[in-house]
Amino acid sequence: MKTLAQATIRVNIPQAAYDVKIAPGGLDSLGTWMTPLVKTGQKVLLVSNPVVFELYGERAIASLTQAGYQVCYCLLPAGEQYKTMTSIAKIHDAAYENRLERNSAMVALGGGVIGDMTGFAASSWLRGIAVVQVPTSLLAMVDASMGGKTGVNHPKGKNLIGAFHQPRLVLIDPQVLETLPIREFRAGVAEVIKYGVIWDLPLFKTLESAERLDDFNHVSVDLLQYMLEHSCQAKADVVSQDVKEGGIRAILNYGHTVGHAVESLTGYNQINHGEAVAIGMVAAAKIAEKMEPSISQWDEAATVRQQALLEKTQLPTQLPENVEIEDILVAIKSDKKVKEGKVRFVLPQDIGAALVTDQVSEAIARTVLQTV
Repeated sequence: MKTLAQATIRVNIPQAAYDVKIAPGGLDSLGTWMTPLVKTGQKVLLVSNPVVFELYGERAIASLTQAGYQVCYCLLPAGEQYKTMTSIAKIHDAAYENRLERNSAMVALGGGVIGDMTGFAASSWLRGIAVVQVPTSLLAMVDASMGGKTGVNHPKGKNLIGAFHQPRLVLIDPQVLETLPIREFRAGVAEVIKYGVIWDLPLFKTLESAERLDDFNHVSVDLLQYMLEHSCQAKADVVSQDVKEGGIRAILNYGHTVGHAVESLTGYNQINHGEAVAIGMVAAAKIAEKMEPSISQWDEAATVRQQALLEKTQLPTQLPENVEIEDILVAIKSDKKVKEGKVRFVLPQDIGAALVTDQVSEAIARTVLQTV
């Protein structure tokens, strides 16, 4: 069992600041962490999926109950394909049946899908109640649980329905990663690599020096601690500057424009989110190579370095054979970053820096996608 140090990262959002607690074994203290934020005695709806709940549900409920909360739970099917308004309705039904009030709270125990849906349900129940995020996947720990983005997918595109709703607390217990499937661990590393490319050069170099990134059991305690702290700090730094993605926060979508299209076109059940982001980062890097130096100084050598990290993690770097390039070009026109009809891409400028631009022509995108 990996023994990591406890750490706290503050997300300084005006009127909604909160802590991200990295606390090994912290799941058993969930109720204690919550008591300063949600009054004891209140009703708490725990939302999870059957797989995670079987592993960690009893511990979470025991901790909440011991702290004095009235706990009920709602289980949703596991998988991105269930990230729909139908699932939100199930959470709302559970909230109604258990008479959640404005002082009640919801707790998301699971990966990014559960976190997104629970946050959205909390944002819309009684016009907004408290939500606490307890991520159980690496991807959710370093990305999805932070920043207040919540929502579900539309049949025509990913995360098109949602709201900004900041959590009261994000509690990361790294020990739960021991039961995370290896494919899901790699998906989380994709987001860690993303932070290195767009924001944190030292993180990128640290990942380059690692012997392996493809298996939790072969990642050292020190490296895991570094990955968690630097990724969470990067996200906190960015979202604190731009809460609702009016500017710099959009760089967090590096790899996501093409990635979301790939997820949607494969029905959310062939390629997982981290794998899609990896493919999207390959495309974005190659696009950046073709841009004028006034936009990006990214070069082929940087693309090779990024590619090496993705391959070290054993993430896919090529488009699935059943995805047509023309379909991707159509899908990205429905991306959330489209502004005044123009697709905006997040491109790396150099390792550790990125920008958002609408200067990528369809011809360049098509040419690059033919090589991915």
